[in-house]
Amino acid sequence: MSLLSWKLAGLLVVVLVTAAGTWQVQEWRYGNQLAEQARLHTETLNQLAVATRTQQQAEQDKRLALEQRLTASDQTHHKELTDAQTNQARLRDRLATADLRLSVLLDAADSASGCSMPATPSAGGVVHGGARARLDPAHAQRIVGIAGDGDQGLIALRACQAYVRDIVR
Repeated sequence: MSLLSWKLAGLLVVVLVTAAGTWQVQEWRYGNQLAEQARLHTETLNQLAVATRTQQQAEQDKRLALEQRLTASDQTHHKELTDAQTNQARLRDRLATADLRLSVLLDAADSASGCSMPATPSAGGVVHGGARARLDPAHAQRIVGIAGDGDQGLIALRACQAYVRDIVR
């Protein structure tokens, strides 16, 4: 081989060694960059997981508080409804046993009613005010039933309104 071929072969070896060295340095640099990028990515994912768990716990706490408020509201509604039904049953019983009588105030100025009841109480009566007429017990029972249904409707309405207020909070 001639000197020129040796020089070319030497130059080729130097170029190959330099290229391999440069390649190795680039691989180390990019490897470090990729490792740093992977570390940052892992940290970001961990932060997102912590934030998600915190938010999920907050939502569970809010749901638990809402369930407790709804349970308390339901118990209050049930107690009101039971009390109203008990009072209505007592009133019906008192009407049935004639322990209590319902009467209505008559309009003394109404000439169309054809009622000739006196506007002032008689000496034997304890009713004060205008003329009154005693209701038939069956009619009184129906009136008490209607009033009871109205009371139950109002209690149910209040319960629904409280439920909506609790849900909206």
